[in-house]
Amino acid sequence: MALLLRGLLNPVLGYDNPYHTAWLAVVFSAWFCGIGPSIACVIISVIGVWYWFLAPVHSFGGKTEIQFFGVVGFLAVSVIIMLLGKSGRRVIVKLRRAENELLATQRELEQKVRDRTAALGQRTIVLEQKTAELAEKAAMLDLANDAIFVRSASDTISYWNEGAERLYGWTRQEALGRSPHDLLHTEFPTPLVDIKRKEVWEGELLHSKRDGTIITVASRWRTLRDVSGKPMGWLEINTDITLRRQAEEAARSLSGRILTLQDEERRRIARELHDSLGQYLAALKMNLESLPTSKIDQPRIISECSSILEQCLIETRTISHLLHPPLLDESGLGSAIRWYVDEFARRSGIAVNFQISQDLLRLSSDVEIALFRAVQEGLTNVHRHSGASSVEILLALDKKQVRLEIRDNGRGIPQERMICLMEGASGFGVGLAGLRERVSQLGGSVQIQSDASGTRLSVTTPLVDERQSDPPGFVGTTPAAVAVPPHQA
Repeated sequence: MALLLRGLLNPVLGYDNPYHTAWLAVVFSAWFCGIGPSIACVIISVIGVWYWFLAPVHSFGGKTEIQFFGVVGFLAVSVIIMLLGKSGRRVIVKLRRAENELLATQRELEQKVRDRTAALGQRTIVLEQKTAELAEKAAMLDLANDAIFVRSASDTISYWNEGAERLYGWTRQEALGRSPHDLLHTEFPTPLVDIKRKEVWEGELLHSKRDGTIITVASRWRTLRDVSGKPMGWLEINTDITLRRQAEEAARSLSGRILTLQDEERRRIARELHDSLGQYLAALKMNLESLPTSKIDQPRIISECSSILEQCLIETRTISHLLHPPLLDESGLGSAIRWYVDEFARRSGIAVNFQISQDLLRLSSDVEIALFRAVQEGLTNVHRHSGASSVEILLALDKKQVRLEIRDNGRGIPQERMICLMEGASGFGVGLAGLRERVSQLGGSVQIQSDASGTRLSVTTPLVDERQSDPPGFVGTTPAAVAVPPHQA
């Protein structure tokens, strides 16, 4: 093609420059075709130029020396071009190989990036799931009424739930990073170093709330450890048991007070027996010992002995009625309350208006005793504390309940004492506390309302069918209910 192109350009170029198109062929073959095609291209170009374009043309002979050296120069330059082409091809091969390696490396890196991205995405999903689980657990911990917090290895708060906020008054932001012992002014039952040595510890602690209130908590500690087993903190769960401890203390105080009252009551009964019955019986004994043989003095002494015996019976009956009135068993609650009210009004000088439902039936013995003791307790408190001049007592049926109300026109109960009575504080209202306990065992309730116009004590108990619990004194088949008219005494 190069020789044909040279032949076409011969009118323009003449015979002075026969190698122009051959250079192009040599360069093309050296650069793109390799060393073998390049040598073939150079040989064909030399033969063609020697034969067609060097004078004399169309002949291999008769060439001049200048033409011969021109061919040698063409061969030398062609060899250089072929060597450069070979080097260039090597460079291109290396570049392509490097490019291929670079592309392979790039593809490998892209694959690794995709794999890492997928793995990271999976880990992100797992992390999000774990985060959601932790958030859910944290939300559940916030719903707990107990105070739950975590202390780090440096003994500072790293987690503080809403239960701790509600119990102590310190917000999470205020508590985090602080020492719980400095924040809550903890009082330990044993040295703190001994507690920290234990894997699990349970006990009671005294804590101070934000407002300065001292509370008692049941505390449970567990040591938190990392994967290597090294301690990394403590989980602490605290439950407020202040009210329970106060109730237990009040119960202990009440039990002690009841025992004291029992001893006082026994001493009082013993004193009354000694001062009244004892004196009467001693006088009776003296009279009987001095009974004369004269029939004239005998009637007088016998009359004195009869009077003393009658007084002994009165005193015995009074003591017996105060301890447990026989009318309660024999005639029922209405008669027993009527008798007690009349005696109370006679002794205290306080007017008592007692009203009872016409349709009130005999109740179970436990209910009747509880209501009678309620009347005793109420009237005793009226006489001791109220300064009242009159009292109204109502005993009525209310659907399936029996309702007892005692109202006075006294000075009322002071607000501070009223709060103590309602909270059951120790040292206040021992009789009322015992009445509450007695009535609560029957499924009833005791309520107190008081102001400057007086005090009202309300006792409500369920109505129990007499056929399920016969009162003492009834044996065998008895009526289901016996009406007690209000005029019975």
